[in-house]
Amino acid sequence: MIRDPQHDQWPIPPAVQEAYGADDLGTKPIFAGGFINFGHWQAIDISSGLSHEDRVRSQQDMYRHVLNAQPPTGQSRALEVGSGTGVGTALALQEYGFAHITGMDIHPRQTERARQSNSRLLTDRPEHLSFVQGAAEDIPFGDEEFDFLYSVEAAQHFTDLNAFGRETARVLRPGGQAVIASFFTTDDTPSHPEHLATLLDCYANGLDLAHPVTHVTDALTRAGLTHTRATSIGPAVWQGWDRWITHVSGPDAWPRNFLRAYEEGILDYYVITATRPTA
Repeated sequence: MIRDPQHDQWPIPPAVQEAYGADDLGTKPIFAGGFINFGHWQAIDISSGLSHEDRVRSQQDMYRHVLNAQPPTGQSRALEVGSGTGVGTALALQEYGFAHITGMDIHPRQTERARQSNSRLLTDRPEHLSFVQGAAEDIPFGDEEFDFLYSVEAAQHFTDLNAFGRETARVLRPGGQAVIASFFTTDDTPSHPEHLATLLDCYANGLDLAHPVTHVTDALTRAGLTHTRATSIGPAVWQGWDRWITHVSGPDAWPRNFLRAYEEGILDYYVITATRPTA
């Protein structure tokens, strides 16, 4: 049940407002298919020329890898935090047998796009799928409404990890599971944010925040979740992502510095899992 807001709506950071507004990232060739994630490339041959189909599959496989990290039980209720255009939400519903799945995004334009891109599914299966606007730090649902919460490449935008941790614990039922996948700094070395800002525009303009991975896991643990674990999947992400950037943007494209940051040990891609205890 959607709850009444307890205070003013959580603000959308200006860089997020711009990136996912009229100039939608999901329409760019770099994010073919509208999933807007770097991709999980383990099952794709990246040594030869990459195709549009390869890129779409890499993003689908990222969702599958996340959802397989703590496989949801049948007929559970799920929340995707940062669902974007909703194509990943639809994949999760169709492949993982949820009783109901809610896609939630802080940006109203993304929520509109999700409803538009999934209009047939919403018409055919309205009891199984919905999309709402809401922030990770102020989830607009009541306590213990979900068995499963997951997020694919959105947590690098979250402005308050402790608030996200508390909200995750609050909306999960006892025994509920959380899976968060995104890119974070490998530790809390003070120079990392400044260095990343020199390498990547998305850090310089504030679109992505240099959260240390331990800050994410600590926030979930402080909120009362247990069995919290972060697992690197960098080897399955960075080389393929770099090859795709080169394919669509040319060898001098600025995002190639993601691979450099990974090779320098500053940045990595993680899947983080946690559970709400039953007692």
